[in-house]
Amino acid sequence: MIRGMRGATTASQNTEETIISATEELLAKLIEVNEVKPELVASVFISTTEDISAAFPARALRKFPGWTYVPVMCMREMPVDNSLQMCIRVMLHVNTEQTQQEIKHVYLNKAKVLRPDLDVKAQK
Repeated sequence: MIRGMRGATTASQNTEETIISATEELLAKLIEVNEVKPELVASVFISTTEDISAAFPARALRKFPGWTYVPVMCMREMPVDNSLQMCIRVMLHVNTEQTQQEIKHVYLNKAKVLRPDLDVKAQK
């Protein structure tokens, strides 16, 4: 069965280095806590708020061994009034036997406010 694994983080600046670094940290944690194998990933969607424009965050995923052929797409979030700025969101579509309750979603930095109920620490 394909399940979605969510995560979000924020970048401190709109620079290539900061965007790639923040995305890499988020993806590494999401992959680690869910023990994701790249060959089981159907696709990855990465979205950003409008204030992130210096780099494609999907480039961070290419730093991980075995992820070369995983389809990844970047897109822009809807501009909603008073929403979290400098935000990078990730959705992994993974073939897994895990139930929805067993999946660990990851929210880092200022993005922790988006889903405090799904905080990895709270799930332990």
